[in-house]
Amino acid sequence: MSRIHAKRRCSFCSRVLILACATMLFTGVLLTGSSASAATMLKLGLLEEPKTLNVWRASDVWSRKVLGLMYQPLYVRDPETLKLTPWLAAEDPLFDEKALSYTVKLRPAKWSDGTELTSEDVAFTGNFILEFKVPRYLSRWDFIKKIETPDKHTVIFYLEKLEAVFLSRTLTTPIVQKKEWAGLIEAAKKTQKPLGTLLNEKIKTPASSGPFVLKEWREGAFLYLQKNDHFFGTGKTINGRLLGPYIDGIILKVFGTSDAAILALKKGSLDMFWWGVQPGYMEDLRANPDIQLFENEKSALYYMGFNVRKAPFNDPNLRRAIATLVDEDFIIKRILQGYGVRMYSIIPPGNTFWYCPDVPRYGEGLDREGRIKKAFGILRDAGYTWQIPPVDSSGNVVNGEGIMLPDGRLMEKFTILTPPADYDPHRAMCGMMMQEWLRMLGIPAYSKPTAFGALLQQVKVRHDFDTFVLGYGNLSLDPDYLRNFFISSNDKKRGWNMSGYNNPTFDKIADESASAMNLDHRRKLIWEMQKIVMRDVPYIPLYNPKLIEAVRKGQFAGWVQMLGGIGSVWTFCELKPVK
Repeated sequence: MSRIHAKRRCSFCSRVLILACATMLFTGVLLTGSSASAATMLKLGLLEEPKTLNVWRASDVWSRKVLGLMYQPLYVRDPETLKLTPWLAAEDPLFDEKALSYTVKLRPAKWSDGTELTSEDVAFTGNFILEFKVPRYLSRWDFIKKIETPDKHTVIFYLEKLEAVFLSRTLTTPIVQKKEWAGLIEAAKKTQKPLGTLLNEKIKTPASSGPFVLKEWREGAFLYLQKNDHFFGTGKTINGRLLGPYIDGIILKVFGTSDAAILALKKGSLDMFWWGVQPGYMEDLRANPDIQLFENEKSALYYMGFNVRKAPFNDPNLRRAIATLVDEDFIIKRILQGYGVRMYSIIPPGNTFWYCPDVPRYGEGLDREGRIKKAFGILRDAGYTWQIPPVDSSGNVVNGEGIMLPDGRLMEKFTILTPPADYDPHRAMCGMMMQEWLRMLGIPAYSKPTAFGALLQQVKVRHDFDTFVLGYGNLSLDPDYLRNFFISSNDKKRGWNMSGYNNPTFDKIADESASAMNLDHRRKLIWEMQKIVMRDVPYIPLYNPKLIEAVRKGQFAGWVQMLGGIGSVWTFCELKPVK
């Protein structure tokens, strides 16, 4: 056996041993209680350990998953309609046009320590963000002028100006307990860098207003969340759903690799792998009678972007021709093995209220020859010429060579930057395929896998690129990102407008959409913004990967499917043991 193979085998065996010991240890913890044998525990698998339980710092997905079961917002999304639903709030917010304010009434609720959750906690949360300019949340709150609490169940938010994201982003911010953080703030103010001190604060047992509370965290092995006996939703019907939780707790095991987690799921020591299942596992899992698979759309966007600040990509005709050549259906069928949704717009189709179906659909219904002929026509009519045209005088498709710009200059070689295959094989393969499709038209494209950090430096910081393939795996359900991606004021170093897109008409509509509080009016604006962007194509939407999640059959019922998968707070409030 080679030393490398032996080392890998040893590493794998060590991980299995650690997990086995952790399971036995945790079982021992449970059995110390008199009623532990009757306890119903949901066993979830994580790929990685949460990096922090400090809600202000948490940016990794694993921390957010765990914290989402404890810190709760005023409003959440309904799993079927995706409309905002009162959660800690008792009813919809009431708008006062004259005062430019919103009044929110709170449900009776308690923290996990038994103390009452009041309007003081809500106001404290907002004022904390504003005072310390907390980076992850400030953009949701920096237009709030003041917050008043006339009584313990009423909060009034006064706005400097109307901002549409107030309803969808500000009111969905997790609320923290004033009692938990007030003392920490006073201590932090005495340090040289109060914000840094607060962000680095290690929170061991967060005060929870959610369905579960942290009881134990064995780093490197597992977290144990116990049912919160003070959860406000228990026994209440919200949006027609009678809430629990109906389980006694959750064990979150850390596996490190998908292989280890999938193996545990197949053996029955795991009830759910809380991560998307990759296509390579699908055949095996579909054949397993003990495994149930759930398929949902994500709120995600994977796309090709152009540097429209410079020639030749400042020509929308070239961008439209490339959009015609790129075969999204091939990408989904061959590269994603069918586990993806075609994107016609920047907003995913699963976000049904905001998604505009009436946008240009480049190359739809065309085979490879049809795409080449269509793209050739777009460029020929725009003044491009070839040393060897990709469509000959008889209308036959041939290998095009030497494409020349409308000014007669030969188009120079350019690169399609992609993440490397070991980071994201799908995006790397997309780059390779697009290189070949563009070369058929004589366009000298070269795919270049690039370390992810270096890629972001070139694209977002230095703006030193031609084209790139990137993605957003977790877009907000509020479409304000459409404005951020393409408004000209965000064309700056580290700005969201990475392509350098500049369209005054788009800017005007985008600014209007940001302050449009009427949903129907705002949707019309968002739809028009999508049409403009897809006519100009600074980005080519490529795909939205489907989220496949796996659970053990016959253990629990009540998994709630929604955009983004089954791991929402709704599932954990409704899941019931089958036996």
